[in-house]
Amino acid sequence: MPLRKLDVKALDFIVKQMIDTVDKSKSEIFRIGEQCRKEHDTLITELREIKEKVGQVIVESDELEEKSRFARKRLSEVSRNFKTYSEEQVRKVYEFAHNLHTQYIVNEQLEKQLRQRRDDLERRLLVLQETIDRSELLVSQITVISNYLISDIKDIGIALEDAKMKQDFGLRIIEAQEEERKRISREIHDGPAQLLANVLIRSDLAEKVHIEQGPDEAFKEIRSLKKMIRDALYEVRRIIYDLRPMALDDLGLIPTLKKYISTMGEYHPSVHIQFVNLGEDKRLPSKYEVALFRLIQESLNNALKHADAKEIKVKLEVCKEQVSVIIRDNGKGFDPAVNKNGSFGLIGMKERIAILDGELKIESTPNEGTMIHIKVPVLE
Repeated sequence: MPLRKLDVKALDFIVKQMIDTVDKSKSEIFRIGEQCRKEHDTLITELREIKEKVGQVIVESDELEEKSRFARKRLSEVSRNFKTYSEEQVRKVYEFAHNLHTQYIVNEQLEKQLRQRRDDLERRLLVLQETIDRSELLVSQITVISNYLISDIKDIGIALEDAKMKQDFGLRIIEAQEEERKRISREIHDGPAQLLANVLIRSDLAEKVHIEQGPDEAFKEIRSLKKMIRDALYEVRRIIYDLRPMALDDLGLIPTLKKYISTMGEYHPSVHIQFVNLGEDKRLPSKYEVALFRLIQESLNNALKHADAKEIKVKLEVCKEQVSVIIRDNGKGFDPAVNKNGSFGLIGMKERIAILDGELKIESTPNEGTMIHIKVPVLE
């Protein structure tokens, strides 16, 4: 059956949609960054006011303490010479000393609350600043991608001589993009978004508890709130780390894998994840480090999410001309001969291996675990 004539316009239309989608994503990230920046500026103003109030309260506390000390001294003098003073004079001295002491205690509590609010604002500012910095970095990276798409990929139809290849190429890019979006959206919705919604509710509750039950109970709520904020920050950092570990560029594959597997172990405490490095601890060309990290990352995710594994072992050996990786788990396994619809992860792994001229071998049996063996020749 003869192939249909190349439809370059159809491919250009697909590329245009991709460029529009990338630009919309950049605009959305920029909008999020601007919102965080506005909130950051608002919190900076509030923090400045809180710090001024703290200074005022400290001055007032010092003055009240001095007055209270003088009043207690006066009360002691009146008590020693009780017969010299009338009952009305004694009562006034006592009430004056009592009122000053009460004001001093109230002022102390106010100072504690203001300090607590100041510390909370400073922590929130740190989180917002990290989000702003990350959004600026993402916008910059997306701009580079957009420029690349506009300058190079528009003419890719000329290089594709097979219409079927052209169609698969466009669909796979869109499918990969949508899969990644769904994954990130799901992780943000189930993780930081839920935690931040709970933080908002608990912050209102803390204010209500403070009014109805006093500062001690409110401080308990605030301590619980702090834990939730730490959890939300941990989730955000984990998602960012999954997108692109910055240590991969700075430190290389092996230190990044050690850190990543350690983090995965903390996030899945019921699973024992072991990493063994048998070869040389040396840097590889960037494309190999990124590809190998993603292959191991995908294998670990499959073992954790689909295999219900309780033990996972990652063995890495970097030799002079080859890198060998074995990922073994004791999960429920599967039949490699059965093709599953939607197994996009394995397809992506095979494509990465093909680009590197490597080999991917998967051995698995239902209820007996899975072993993935990766071999990649290293060419300088």
